[in-house]
Amino acid sequence: MKITIDVDCTPQEARAFFGLPNVEPIQDAVLAKAQERLTEYLEARDPEALLKLWFPGSLQELGQMQERLWQQFLGGLAPAASGRGKSKEPR
Repeated sequence: MKITIDVDCTPQEARAFFGLPNVEPIQDAVLAKAQERLTEYLEARDPEALLKLWFPGSLQELGQMQERLWQQFLGGLAPAASGRGKSKEPR
């Protein structure tokens, strides 16, 4: 025998029913404090210094790496496109 009961209630109603404490005010205070500290940290930092921290090396090097990847990608497609009419089997 299988019995299924569906209960439709909000999280607040479920907490009250089970006698659990309401932690929303504490959670809101902690999140507000975390947001305040993060905002202060980001305002004190230079965006360029953050980029250098996150991406070791200069942005120019990042651009050069992207260019090399594109050259490899396009170079890999070029022989296949130019050799459509030719047979690649050795004679």
